[in-house]
Amino acid sequence: MHRREFIKSAAIAAAGFAIPHSIDTLFSTAGAFEKVDLAVAHGASPSKITRAAIDAMGGMKKFISRGDIVVIKPNMAWDRTPEQAANTNPEVVAEVVKMCYEVGAKKVKVFDRTVNDPRRCYVQSGIADAAKAAGAEVSYVDERKFRDMDIKGEAIKSWPLYTDIFEADKVINIPVAKHHGLAKLTMSMKNWMGVMGGSRRQIHQRLDESLVDLSMFIKPTLTILDAVRILIANGPQGGNLADVKKLDTVIVGIDQVAIDSFGATLFGMKGSELGYVKIADKRGIGTMDISKLKIRKISV
Repeated sequence: MHRREFIKSAAIAAAGFAIPHSIDTLFSTAGAFEKVDLAVAHGASPSKITRAAIDAMGGMKKFISRGDIVVIKPNMAWDRTPEQAANTNPEVVAEVVKMCYEVGAKKVKVFDRTVNDPRRCYVQSGIADAAKAAGAEVSYVDERKFRDMDIKGEAIKSWPLYTDIFEADKVINIPVAKHHGLAKLTMSMKNWMGVMGGSRRQIHQRLDESLVDLSMFIKPTLTILDAVRILIANGPQGGNLADVKKLDTVIVGIDQVAIDSFGATLFGMKGSELGYVKIADKRGIGTMDISKLKIRKISV
């Protein structure tokens, strides 16, 4: 087996492991870095593993340009603390805000349309304070900023969506990985429900197709899956610490289908077990088969 084939085979085998244990750098035969599809970082510090995973994808400068207005979309839908793993880890969000400013972003906005009272969700999640301390503009969702969008999807033909998403130069999606009673798991693709206006419950009748419609219409620059703590049962709201598993992991990539497929492995599942991942793969939004991906794993 030639060196290139050996390295490629090793990378594919490594994709099956949920938790990385060592640095896995992928080189071409010429000695240059090959394209990395996903970066998976593991370590005790949420901020350090977030930075390491983004750096492994080429660094924030690859995604954010000087003068950009950036929207960061975390999950902060629930009146829960970071330890309860219902919302995105605040340290992960804050580090992404810092990295955007380091490469010259003009403004970074952070918001979510919450399920519980936003005044409590923003505070209890820890995200509002952490993001503000890093320099972000943190605001509650303004109902006047929802506009009907012509989605032309299979399940959603049109829907009121938050205009800040579409007016930004760049969008970074930062969901948390957790159990969901209806969708099985909620990660990057389902996190777009936080930019929907109106009665979101209406899409539950065709939830998988609706999530794919949204994911085809909203195209993030970068997706960062927070698996510092994952909620393994009683999601999406949780509340019982017995349902929380600490993985100290962050996954970064461009392909949200691949991220959700890899994220499923954190729960002992395959991406093909998630209806929205299968549909998205079939529609060509991204890659469900993680054995085809180049995955760089890093321990910090």
